[in-house]
Amino acid sequence: MTQQEALFKYTLRLGDNALIQGHRLSEWCSKGPILEEDLALTNIALDNIGLAQAFLKYAAAIEGNDKTEDDLAYKRAERQFYNNQITELPIGDFAVTIAKQLLISTFEVQLFTALSKSTDETIAGIAAKGLKESRYHFVHSRDWCFRLGEGTEVSHAKLQQAFNELWPYTGELFEMVEEDNILLVAGIAADLSELHPIWKATVATVLKEATIQMPEDSYMHTGSRNGIHTEHLGHILAEMQYLQRAYPDATW
Repeated sequence: MTQQEALFKYTLRLGDNALIQGHRLSEWCSKGPILEEDLALTNIALDNIGLAQAFLKYAAAIEGNDKTEDDLAYKRAERQFYNNQITELPIGDFAVTIAKQLLISTFEVQLFTALSKSTDETIAGIAAKGLKESRYHFVHSRDWCFRLGEGTEVSHAKLQQAFNELWPYTGELFEMVEEDNILLVAGIAADLSELHPIWKATVATVLKEATIQMPEDSYMHTGSRNGIHTEHLGHILAEMQYLQRAYPDATW
């Protein structure tokens, strides 16, 4: 794998994570538990879509086949997506969404902090913008963890169950593969192994204050680095890509 090939796949992965997470969060539009939260989740979804557009636009430029970010978002098959599996899981109830957002945004704060120092100026610039947004996403999900964890018996139980179910998908966030190692040597990528203990300590602090028991590390799902996904991604793409696939040459 050349450095250019590694950079293309790496930026695809960054864009795919934001795209799929943004799509999932958009499913809360008009369905939030309160109006303020309906707007908050929709805005977080829009932040993710904007981040996806930036990363996929750069990926298209790296590939150099006259493709656009829209081509990469709407004309790739399931096995050509590299998003972490946790992003494609159903939104579930509000506790599931909050737990997932805490796990992902805590990771993104650390990831974008590292990538904002990347030797690749485009990645560094996108990451710097993403860092500002992910800090807000973290605070938002952290505060809701406190409210749900120390709320009623029902809210506490639902949040605990959500973290228990999502935890086996977190190991994949820190997997280092060929493209990571190639780009790490060039100072472009982040060393995910260094981020893991910081992420875990931050999550542990939030869960302790929310009176939620931190799940134990055991079996972890894997496969997305090679395009292997849960059954849910195919359903997302069928919905998300329908218009482009039905009318591939349509323009505004």
